[in-house]
Amino acid sequence: MVEDFELEEESLLDIGESTDDGQLYEHFRIEVDKGQVPVRIDKFLSEHQPHSSRNRIQKAADAGFIHVNGNPVKSNYKVRAGDVVTLMLDRPHYDTTIEPEDIPLEVVYEDDDLMVINKPAGMVVHPGCGNFSGTLVNAIAWHLKDLESYDPNDPEVGLVHRIDKDTSGLLVVAKTPDAKTSLGKQFFNKTTHRSYNALVWGNFVEDEGRIEGNIGRDPKDRLRMEVFPPDSEIGKPAVTHYKVLERYGYVTLVECILETGRTHQIRAHMKHIGHPLFGDERYGGCEIRRGERTASYKAYIQNCFKLCPRQVLHAKTLGFIHPTTGQQLDFTSEWPEDMATLIDKWRKYIKFTV
Repeated sequence: MVEDFELEEESLLDIGESTDDGQLYEHFRIEVDKGQVPVRIDKFLSEHQPHSSRNRIQKAADAGFIHVNGNPVKSNYKVRAGDVVTLMLDRPHYDTTIEPEDIPLEVVYEDDDLMVINKPAGMVVHPGCGNFSGTLVNAIAWHLKDLESYDPNDPEVGLVHRIDKDTSGLLVVAKTPDAKTSLGKQFFNKTTHRSYNALVWGNFVEDEGRIEGNIGRDPKDRLRMEVFPPDSEIGKPAVTHYKVLERYGYVTLVECILETGRTHQIRAHMKHIGHPLFGDERYGGCEIRRGERTASYKAYIQNCFKLCPRQVLHAKTLGFIHPTTGQQLDFTSEWPEDMATLIDKWRKYIKFTV
């Protein structure tokens, strides 16, 4: 599986919402066989939880979520015959089985190996964190329900990468294990071609640039990512390239190309350099960051927020080599209506105010 995108590692830490009441809930229990030789618990659990990586198990242990005989243990603890191992999380257990749901999909391309989807803004990609139905994978399961070889609960098929709930644009889905392996390697080796369009606050002195900084979870807000120095041991390395497409005085339309695929990468990187995405509430983009303080301008900005009530980010292009034919496939998607209308509004604004 592609490490950059952390797709199938949700069974230990990312399912459900924290209750913040200090209570722990049992999610998994196993009694060690009488014939078991001593072995590190992270290795033991990775063999009994095949859809969770050893790295994620180690993080669970560090967080105090893995218990043996009722007590939390570290990842180097060696399990012994008769031990009772439990996974205790700070959120209730949910059934995460993916069921087909009749939800409309915009399929851009489809063949026996894969399909490319244009995801609308507002749709969650994968169940979790309070969204256990109505997601993109539920819609995909319905679309492929008559394909006997496709099991939506099998991590060897399905989405190869993902985008945020309120980001629109292109995603590729693998129908077969071979297709997912091939596409996953392309993403990992950075041979795919992807670009995003984003409307960000502020003007740029330069026409293009490069942002480098590790991305990790914000210790003060688990729903937000933070940027840390590249030479630090915090977070994962991340690089974003950007190019100015159009300038509207107080906001700028940019193209972003990723070297890495970290969670909230564009959103966190742009905030880090002082240009948060327009309308991005989590990263400060829902405040007036540039421009006048007149009543008319404030009203104009509020109308813009209502017109496109989300971060203005769209996965516009996607290119990769077909896993079976070896042919280069390239796709482009138009901006959704809310984004197109907003950008047209800014074009008119700058035309009549300059």
